[in-house]
Amino acid sequence: MNESLKDLAELLSKTVFSTSIKAKDKPGVLAEIADILVENRKVASDQRAAVHAALIEREGKMSTGMQYGVAIPHAKTDAIEHLVSIIALSPEGVDFDALDGAPSNIFVATLSPRADANSHIKFLAEVSRQLASRRVREKLLAAKTPDEMIEAICGPKD
Repeated sequence: MNESLKDLAELLSKTVFSTSIKAKDKPGVLAEIADILVENRKVASDQRAAVHAALIEREGKMSTGMQYGVAIPHAKTDAIEHLVSIIALSPEGVDFDALDGAPSNIFVATLSPRADANSHIKFLAEVSRQLASRRVREKLLAAKTPDEMIEAICGPKD
């Protein structure tokens, strides 16, 4: 495993994973992401509304639906102290106003504190680079556990 993938694997070890987003629309996905982060203690429950509002506000500026079934919701907020991220899958797909018009099945969301604006950019750049591969996307969509999701993105552990 090369150094950038080792760094990414380290970041992913702190990431929340969900293989079954149930929401059927963009606002629902953003709400579910906020809920999952609270459930996994990555966001304090009293900050859930602020996190959700930050995601909605950012999405309102420009859609984070990319292409090939990938969406990358992200935001900066004072509601958290350090970068938090989630990789979630929607087997049915959700209309996320993607660049290619296709529904999104893979959601890579990250939140970072306003004072640390570069953390999520580095994380998203590396994850995005990996998700450019059709093989990685297919393996990720077939994953059933967090370990399988990390392996799909980073490859097998050495």
